[in-house]
Amino acid sequence: MNKQFYDSIKSELFDNILPYWQKYSRDLVNTGFFGEIDNQNHQNDKIERSIVMTSRFLWTYSAVARFSKNKSFLEMAHFAYKVISEKYFDKQNGGVYWSVMPDGTPKVTKKQIYGEAFCCYGLSEYAAALKELETSVEFVQLSEKVMNEALEIYNLLETHALDKSQGGYIEACAVDWNKTDDMILSPKDMNCPKSMNTNLHVMEAYTNLYRTIPVVFSDAKPLQREIGDSLAKLVEVTVNKIVQKNAHLGMFFDMDWNLLSDEISFGHDIEASWLLWEAVCELGDEQLKSEIRDLVIKMADVTYEEGFDKDNGCLENFLKDGGKVLDRTRVWWNQAESVNGFYNAWEMTGEEKYASIVEKQWAWIQNHQVDKKGGDWWNALNVDGTPILQEAKGGNWKTSYHNGRTCLELLRRSSFKNL
Repeated sequence: MNKQFYDSIKSELFDNILPYWQKYSRDLVNTGFFGEIDNQNHQNDKIERSIVMTSRFLWTYSAVARFSKNKSFLEMAHFAYKVISEKYFDKQNGGVYWSVMPDGTPKVTKKQIYGEAFCCYGLSEYAAALKELETSVEFVQLSEKVMNEALEIYNLLETHALDKSQGGYIEACAVDWNKTDDMILSPKDMNCPKSMNTNLHVMEAYTNLYRTIPVVFSDAKPLQREIGDSLAKLVEVTVNKIVQKNAHLGMFFDMDWNLLSDEISFGHDIEASWLLWEAVCELGDEQLKSEIRDLVIKMADVTYEEGFDKDNGCLENFLKDGGKVLDRTRVWWNQAESVNGFYNAWEMTGEEKYASIVEKQWAWIQNHQVDKKGGDWWNALNVDGTPILQEAKGGNWKTSYHNGRTCLELLRRSSFKNL
């Protein structure tokens, strides 16, 4: 990778992605983020807003502020935290609501564990950013308050969502953290007790919590060990239950980890490969790293061989029905995670074939996925690279997170430290 490649990454993040969401995502009248932005950048101020979207904005701008050491990015993070604090926290039962209406009235009140995890993820990064970039007593105290809120969610998940018998985390609880039959994450998902997607993002959140808690608390070692134990167990579940013998992730499961679907999601496969490696690297367990290293590389290799369009340099969407149905939609987050996953494989091995994949994928993104006129990236493209305009530019699922994180990850890992 040369300096020109990283300059392109930097420009994409700081000149396109971050300014786009700063300009279009915020509803300043209702104090929140718009639940939908169309491809003409018109915002819908009527529909519900999710905790996932809001937490992703909180994480992105906190993480960029920490990386760049530029406090101006905290302005967006402060806004996101204010929204979460005022509208999403369930002050009676703990945790956060899945979604609220623009005026803050709770819409979907169940405790969807995927959403709880993203809130924990965002809060922990914000707490660290406050501690590192702000010096006043007020912000130091806020940093500790926010980290304690992240820890509260962690404790709620360990108490109510952790399957202490079979391992991993269930999909959802009722508003009061009791059992519910309404487990479904989205209309695209199955109403089942456990999923790869929820457990993947609990792992992501716990990795970040483990990494950031010593930034905020000087006496964090006992808490960090506890979080580390939870994270290590989830890594074990991921490797032994969620990753299948074919090196793809299973998608949906019953309580005993019996697979309920044959669907393969190439974006999740490649995303999980690098998030799994990130988790074990943060834990610093050399034996565990040695044990799963080959698996992580195999997951990347299988994704490339079975899910990568080698002619055009982009990632397919999903495969199902025994391999009979291949969805070739070029979805924005799949392309972003493809860059992350193959870059991670290149770093792990030094093999230039992975660098070549990354460069091809980035070229596709720059030539097709980026909306050069309207800003940010098209949500989804046809095989020929034309935008699918029915898919919203932004909203409850599409934010600054996947593509912003990809750029940030590569800049963090770059040898060109003075880009």
